[in-house]
Amino acid sequence: MPHALHARLPKNFVLEERLERYASVIELTPQNLRGCWAQACWPGVGAETGSAGGYREVRLDLGCGKGGFAVEAARREPDVLFVAMDSEPFCVAYAAQRVFESGLPNVVVVPGTGMRVREFFSPGELSAIYLNFPTPFPRKRDAGKRMASMERLMDFREVLAAHGEVRLRTDSQPLFDFMLTQVPIAGYELLWQSRDARADLPDAPASEYELRLSAQGARVHALAATPGPAPEHPVQTAELSLAAYLPHDLESLEALGYAPHGMEATVTNLRNQALRRDSRNNPS
Repeated sequence: MPHALHARLPKNFVLEERLERYASVIELTPQNLRGCWAQACWPGVGAETGSAGGYREVRLDLGCGKGGFAVEAARREPDVLFVAMDSEPFCVAYAAQRVFESGLPNVVVVPGTGMRVREFFSPGELSAIYLNFPTPFPRKRDAGKRMASMERLMDFREVLAAHGEVRLRTDSQPLFDFMLTQVPIAGYELLWQSRDARADLPDAPASEYELRLSAQGARVHALAATPGPAPEHPVQTAELSLAAYLPHDLESLEALGYAPHGMEATVTNLRNQALRRDSRNNPS
């Protein structure tokens, strides 16, 4: 998710103290659980002992933010293990606090990035990977950092189980449309998509971030895709700059009603350009 939390930290927030306080729900060596998450995280069992029990599925909330989505999803499905991963230490601290206070045994918080999924999980170990409001990185030069991309989808297919899914939710219409180009390039099949997921799936678990953006007028775009036959030589053919996915006529821009995260200046510039064109074409 977009990480703009630093300016809103509560007074007297001490990161190291928070991480230590909630260390019992944080896994600092996730590579050691590769291939045995479902059994090792079963209540009362350590990775070294093994267990006859185990969770039905393991799912990854990649970019978990403050952990609201993972905790609510885990509450609804107690037989599924949710791995809540984030690269921001502050988000790890917040998510760990939320998980600890929930008392749910089927959520574990992991510091890490999507670039390391193959290091942390074995082939077929994950039934779903959630990309909830990933940072869009709208500039072409930063496209390699996107979690919603062909490159990451190729990585994900190596750890997804048969019929596993990648599920994206975002307020960024340009990122969503870019992802729609990436799904077929990476050999995935689109299972469903929505241009207004809060309306179409009102009961779906939501993060604090999603609820806050929805209250501000943002529309949530969502999709689910599953790996099909792997392409032998996937080639990136899509435009990498997310500005290319914005509508360029004034009417459509105004219909957006909301500037996607990181693209506020671009939207403003396009609106101003459209107004100038309109003024030239329709002089008073």
